[in-house]
Amino acid sequence: MVYNLYPDVVHENDLSPDDLGEEIDEICEEIHQACEGWGTDESGLISALGSRDAETRTKISMRFPELQDGKELKDLMKSECGKKNFGTALQFLAVPPHKMEVKMIQKACDGLGTNELMLYPIICGRSNEEMTILKREYFDETGDDLGRVLDAELGGDLEKLIFNCLQGCEEEFDEEYHNEELVEADVAAIHEAGQGSWGTDESGFFKIIIARPSEHLEAVNDLYADKHGYTLFKVMENEIGGIVGDACLFELGMKLRAYQTIAKLIKKACAGFGTNELLLTCCLIRYQPILRGVMDAHEELFIKSVEDRITDECGGDYEKLLLEVCAAAGCAESDE
Repeated sequence: MVYNLYPDVVHENDLSPDDLGEEIDEICEEIHQACEGWGTDESGLISALGSRDAETRTKISMRFPELQDGKELKDLMKSECGKKNFGTALQFLAVPPHKMEVKMIQKACDGLGTNELMLYPIICGRSNEEMTILKREYFDETGDDLGRVLDAELGGDLEKLIFNCLQGCEEEFDEEYHNEELVEADVAAIHEAGQGSWGTDESGFFKIIIARPSEHLEAVNDLYADKHGYTLFKVMENEIGGIVGDACLFELGMKLRAYQTIAKLIKKACAGFGTNELLLTCCLIRYQPILRGVMDAHEELFIKSVEDRITDECGGDYEKLLLEVCAAAGCAESDE
């Protein structure tokens, strides 16, 4: 299934509730105290923001300017903690998730060249509803149409894949429509687009993977493996290479194996020489609502916990903040 990442307050567009509660005011005061006077109490900020779920952080970001003479929380985090890894992570935590993703997209498109590895996980594997919210928020924040921005940043098959994802066109599962006959037709179409012909029809893959719901793709995956000896994942690996292949696998993975797919992205952020801190930050904060399942999948896949990977790859207050985000995810899902 495709998971929603935004809290109810964002889905309901209830971004100015009358009463946010005393707890939110108390957290805002903790943040103010941590930044008051000479120096910054980084531990206080880690506790106040890193330990909260997305809905609470959304409410904090809404309430903070009301209590601090219009001072935006994200601006305070930037002035107090700078633009390096720790400060960037706090700035992401200081805004609602849909606004955070707008900032992440802007970072991915900033400067010479596009950070495609950071960009495609934000666009691929989204629910229709959250894609609509993200596109609307991007326009509200920047005055630009997200599709046009990415059209200028990308090209070739990756642009086609991203453009299709932006449409938010996943079908709602219908047992009568998504039946055995359609499963067989999709298996035949995928085979013809790849293994069954010379060359690869990437657009044929994109159309089916993006439009079909998870329940239907599970059936297509099973039948394809029975008929041709390969899962859809293996077909994508064999037929589509490079960053386009990675993005296509991510889209498919978010529909069929979301926890494992995100766990692999976290590992990728830490692979090779040096850590891709920006990608790691984005992964842990964006996926915090489902991070407990991701952490379990990561340990099962790689015999290593996400926390140990953070400890190995990061340091200082940045490490402490990411560990706090993980701890909060575990507590939230345990409470459910």
